[in-house]
Amino acid sequence: MEEVDVEPTITFIPGINSKEKHIGFVWGPGDILVYETSHKAAGKQPVGPSCPDVQVVRKDEDIYSPILRKLFNESHHIFVGLQNIRDDLPSKNKKPQFVSISKNYRSVIRACMEELQQIAVSTRDPALAAQYGNQVSILLAVELIWNLCEVLFIDAAPAGSLLLHLLDWVRLHKAEVDEKAQDVLRCESPTRHQFFWDVVISFVLQGRMEEARSMLAKQAVLQPAAQTTFKRMDSLLQKMPIYNPSSTQTLTEFEVKWRQWHEECDASLQDNSFASNPHLETICKILLGDDDTLLEHKELLSTWYHYVVTRLLYTHPTVKPIDLHYYAQMCMDRFLDSQSPPEPLDSILLAAFEFDIHQVIKDCSIALNNWWFVAHLTDLLHHCKLLQSHNLHFGSNLREFLLLEYASGLFTHHSLWQLAVDYFDHCQGFGRVYLELLIERVPLDTERKALKVLRICEKRQMNEQVRSICKIMAKRALRNNRLGSALSWTIRAKDAAFATLISERFLQDYCSRGTFSDLDLIDNLGPAMLLSDRLTFLGKYREFHRLYGEKRFTEAAKLLLSLMTAKIAPHSFWMTLLIDALPLLEQKEVIFSVDQTHELMFCLEELTSGKAPPNPDRPMQEEDLETTKIELLRLALARNLAMAIVKEGTVEA
Repeated sequence: MEEVDVEPTITFIPGINSKEKHIGFVWGPGDILVYETSHKAAGKQPVGPSCPDVQVVRKDEDIYSPILRKLFNESHHIFVGLQNIRDDLPSKNKKPQFVSISKNYRSVIRACMEELQQIAVSTRDPALAAQYGNQVSILLAVELIWNLCEVLFIDAAPAGSLLLHLLDWVRLHKAEVDEKAQDVLRCESPTRHQFFWDVVISFVLQGRMEEARSMLAKQAVLQPAAQTTFKRMDSLLQKMPIYNPSSTQTLTEFEVKWRQWHEECDASLQDNSFASNPHLETICKILLGDDDTLLEHKELLSTWYHYVVTRLLYTHPTVKPIDLHYYAQMCMDRFLDSQSPPEPLDSILLAAFEFDIHQVIKDCSIALNNWWFVAHLTDLLHHCKLLQSHNLHFGSNLREFLLLEYASGLFTHHSLWQLAVDYFDHCQGFGRVYLELLIERVPLDTERKALKVLRICEKRQMNEQVRSICKIMAKRALRNNRLGSALSWTIRAKDAAFATLISERFLQDYCSRGTFSDLDLIDNLGPAMLLSDRLTFLGKYREFHRLYGEKRFTEAAKLLLSLMTAKIAPHSFWMTLLIDALPLLEQKEVIFSVDQTHELMFCLEELTSGKAPPNPDRPMQEEDLETTKIELLRLALARNLAMAIVKEGTVEA
């Protein structure tokens, strides 16, 4: 069988379009089984190979990546913690917790991304490096989208604070300028480096005024004649107002102060203060939010969403959330090539700027290669009360549908299936139904794994699954002649018929070997021995041997007799019980009373009266042995009866 993780190689099958050959497939919980079939027409023999290729096409190969498994494991803990937040808390108190949980999710994404990057760099296999690089790109996009959703939906920053969060978002995901700045500063003459001005302008585009001023100061030292020009630019950068949500300044006061600064920048440009230095003049135009100048630096902006944030920073720093979609659409149209359609990532980010949560989830479900992102983000948004609770056509809401899909995929993995259990637990509609169906597909490779599955089912009172697991393990143990384990599983399954079968095997084993196996289990059956009559007999018969071993002969004799008279012992086992009575009958002290001896005699006669005539095919030695046993028993019973009559007559006298 050939396993294909992502895109299976296309194998040409001759005549595949003819009437003789077809492709068949079977859906699984996380994959598709694809196979070639032969169509036998009337009067024709099937053509094609007798043993065609079978391929397993997985829809989610990420669960088989060792590094991404860390993402699944860590996010599972965060998910469970989120479900434990009390619903009765006020929304104001829960918001910081939701933001913290969102950041925890992002930190897990980033940690996996960094580990993948390190491996991609160190590996020598080009194909493997390309695969890791692709996973890094996906995680970068995932973290970018999640961060924006956190800013716009979960944190829901108001006007003023909103732009500060968007700036942090851009800076976090556009860190190339920092690497370039380090290269510039490491050289002997940073100001002569070819990327010096690119770094300065990039800092300005991201609103990082202190870094830009620090770089410009190095240039100013080398140009004494232009000290005035550099000082004026430094003054403009220093004076740029930045909104502080924790200060007493109102938003209106900030807008007044910002307009004054903006007018000062415009005046500096109009009086040609920077005409002698084109780079400083460009920076001044950027401070004014000049659209043409910003678009001239597409390479430094690199993305349209960076362009959005920069344009807002220098034209409308107090933008309201409700107006974001207008600026986002306009900037995307201007920045991207109108001839080519936007990439999926662009559409997702635009939907987020439009506050269309359902469109974000829908586009991510289509674009991304697994359900991890949409399932966890939707769950978080659901707890934030940001999703409309509309039902889908098949009865489940959007959150539950995505969690069920994600957890179903986890169930195809040999160890991650345990994480899926908690996801199903928190799907009130169909979670239990999915769990009942899928847990039966978990291969019970070892007894330890079976116990793990069993505890999960018992905890959730899934009685049918408990019985099924126990029966499977009991039959497996019985096939391997592990009678103690088989009986233990059968008792847990409460299967009376199978308990009778295993008890018979115990008795057969005793008859052939003369001793019991698994004494600890049989000695501690307790109330479980009442599961079946044969199991009751097994437990009581073992108790007889224990009493006999402890020399409690009177109690042992009474118990042995009751096993036959109460019809607990199988009729086929009576001879064994009577033989077990022989040592008690031969004791110097009378153990069996007259009545008890009579009952033993009746049992022996009942056993022998229905015996078939001697079988000529049966060896003579066996016939002689059987006859000898009966004669010994009759002799011992007669002797014991005489002794009992004498003893009881003496007592009465």
